[in-house]
Amino acid sequence: MTELKLPITSRRQLLKYFASVPMLPMGAMAASSLLTGCNDSNDDNNNTTPTPIAAKFKSAVFSPMAAPNLANPAEMATMAVNSSLVVTLDDNSTKAYALAYQPFFVTGDLVSDGMGGKMLAGGYFDINNQPILDTSVAGSTRYLYSDCPDGSSLLTLDNPTVSVTGKPVFAVVQFEYTSENQAGQSLYGQLPSPIAVLTLDQDQTTGQLSLVKYHNVDTSGVNGLWITCGASLSPWNTHLSSEEYEPDATKAATDAQLRAFSTNLYGKADTANPYHYGHLPEVTVNPDGTGSIKKHYCLGRISHELVQVMPDERTVLMGDDYTNGGLFVFVADTAKDLSAGTLYVAKWTQTSGVSAGAGTLTWIKLGHATSTEIKAMADTLTAADIMDVKTVDPLIADPTATGYTQIAYSGGSNWVKLMPGMEKAAAFLETHRYAALVGGSLEFTKMEGTTVNAKDKVAYSAMSYVYKSMTDGKGDIHVEGPNAGAVYALNLTGGQNDLTGTAINSEWMPVDMAAVPALIGEDLATADSLGNTANPNKIANPDNIKFSETLRTLFVGEDSGMHVNNFLWAYNVDTKVLSRVMSTPAGAESTGLHAVDEINGWTYVMSNFQHAGDWGGIHANVKEILEPLINLNYKNGSGAAVGYLTASPKAIALQA
Repeated sequence: MTELKLPITSRRQLLKYFASVPMLPMGAMAASSLLTGCNDSNDDNNNTTPTPIAAKFKSAVFSPMAAPNLANPAEMATMAVNSSLVVTLDDNSTKAYALAYQPFFVTGDLVSDGMGGKMLAGGYFDINNQPILDTSVAGSTRYLYSDCPDGSSLLTLDNPTVSVTGKPVFAVVQFEYTSENQAGQSLYGQLPSPIAVLTLDQDQTTGQLSLVKYHNVDTSGVNGLWITCGASLSPWNTHLSSEEYEPDATKAATDAQLRAFSTNLYGKADTANPYHYGHLPEVTVNPDGTGSIKKHYCLGRISHELVQVMPDERTVLMGDDYTNGGLFVFVADTAKDLSAGTLYVAKWTQTSGVSAGAGTLTWIKLGHATSTEIKAMADTLTAADIMDVKTVDPLIADPTATGYTQIAYSGGSNWVKLMPGMEKAAAFLETHRYAALVGGSLEFTKMEGTTVNAKDKVAYSAMSYVYKSMTDGKGDIHVEGPNAGAVYALNLTGGQNDLTGTAINSEWMPVDMAAVPALIGEDLATADSLGNTANPNKIANPDNIKFSETLRTLFVGEDSGMHVNNFLWAYNVDTKVLSRVMSTPAGAESTGLHAVDEINGWTYVMSNFQHAGDWGGIHANVKEILEPLINLNYKNGSGAAVGYLTASPKAIALQA
């Protein structure tokens, strides 16, 4: 169990907090039955009858759920939540509240556009904002929609103009990709990712959120979006999106994925410019529940997964979901403005190779730029203008070749030669290659989400798999694993210099990195009876991570090919206890994680899933049983849920 201790003393605070925490809301009236007590003081009318008072909050724990199994296949085929919150007051009374999952919609649903019409949840649009059709099966044409909702944010505005019964709350949800068309052909990365603003009505008695409006954000002004994965809420209340697995500009003319993307977006296979993708989009929610978007081109063109802006509102820690990826930091020139700043890549000096390992970090400056100047370069330059790139040693073909440097790139090797005067273009448009060329440790594999524990000045980074470039014995990083991945803690401090001795203008720079012992996965030598190849009672392949300052809890969502069902976990950083909170449908990934400490007195944890029934070898023992159930629950596997964790308004009896 994960213990939770909070400085709550008033009845009103307790009512509102336990109408919601964690990731609730639940009815305040249900909580009130916990709050009565007696004191010996007279009331204001000199009545000597004891007056009921609110008992003070003492502690709370997450009571974890067991991993679902074939004894109850229905649980394995849905968002299963059998965890609970156990509350203890200072009179030692104890009650438990059952947690549950509340979806806003399943993708493919028709939802309100707020103007009397309907929108297709997760639907795709081309550059002219026309719906994209699936014509793969003759006589069965339909609109395309995503089965892969991912990053989400929950926020409020000071001046909303939308009309709701309670109070308006807004969510931004992005859709990473669609697994396949009706004919069963893969569509991964071939469609421009949609992103939507949801207007929600927050019930002021229960905290419940209800969808009243769905708005598709117009992305035509930023050339569409490419594989939007994780996301975060900026300190200035905007949604920071992502574009991962940037297309290789050296292969643009023959890249089948990029050409299909271009066809679906523009109607022509050769229109999309690879240098327009792999950047950081930012969505601003408007008071009327619409949204506007811009792309920042100066944070490096990498496999952006999920960034974390530090409390200084300038320093951005960035995950890089790549093989031979790097740890990057961007320091903005001005707070709350990511349009200009300096980009750095980490140099790892290993201090331990045991298990997932540990190291100290120093920083290499890649360059300073504005988004405007890099966008201008992206519009006009080709890969050949920036670098001469070979995929085999040029000396084999030409023994007189000079000026090439061998670098690690995307699980293999490149030989690169920088064109004269192209340092800035290379740093911001060919970031992976340039960072390796100048000595960055481009050996991390699948670095996913990042988040921060501001009180302790500790950041966390999820390494979904610790293998390949991290375990091959080459370069700076050479650790043991496991394949099941780990979450690393990074201590943050100021007063740091880059490797040229120049001061870094940030008080939030990571200086070391070590795997958190309780958050290291465990590979199994042989699969268990269900099919798991990693211990189901430990995390496997962490992806989305978010930290709650109020709960002192790190939430971890899995994207695992080693667990039959993926899980959402809660890890208390003080007690070091890990609790399983939720299980996604078999074959699905836990996505869209966003821990929100307080909105109008309630606390929420947003959570989605994607690609239910994405069957792999580990599902051999369960597929036949679970596939019909998943098909029934989620539109034959083409739908996925967007929603949040809540709680039953009725207390449940504790086990003796």
